[in-house]
Amino acid sequence: MFQTPEQFMALNKANLEAAVRFAGIALEGAERMLELQLKTAKSAFADGVQQAKALTEITDVQEFAQLKNTMAQPTLEKATSYVKSVYDVAAATQSEINKLVEEQVAEFNKQVVTSLDKVVKSAPAGSEVAVAAVKSAITAVNSAYDNLSKSAKQFADMTQANVEAATVQAVHASKKKAA
Repeated sequence: MFQTPEQFMALNKANLEAAVRFAGIALEGAERMLELQLKTAKSAFADGVQQAKALTEITDVQEFAQLKNTMAQPTLEKATSYVKSVYDVAAATQSEINKLVEEQVAEFNKQVVTSLDKVVKSAPAGSEVAVAAVKSAITAVNSAYDNLSKSAKQFADMTQANVEAATVQAVHASKKKAA
């Protein structure tokens, strides 16, 4: 169970690499979010300019009512699309982080089992039962983690489906209202 300086350095290196990967995933997610926000801001500005120009060309109340109806639909669709895009970026980033965490957990479990195997080789006679109990506990924890992980993935998939359904429903309802 004692670690040599080389093992300690290898562990530190692996932890540093994992931290760097985590930071990279977080930064990539932030970058995608900022790109989305900038693109949306540019589009909103261009739409605002276009709508302001259209308002200056109105000559009567009927034209104003018609312009109001034609502006509302694309604006609602763009807002709905933006919300869905924000969710997609956040979900993708979370998925990448989850994958990294799963890799780290698997590696940790492998190291624990390897360490236990080494302990068993140098353990006094009769300690096999204790080691087997620890291995059984590790297996139970891994099984619980797998079940929790699967449940979280199902929840994320269900949330994704609900967001998509709500998006479609909002766009459909706004089209009905505009018609």
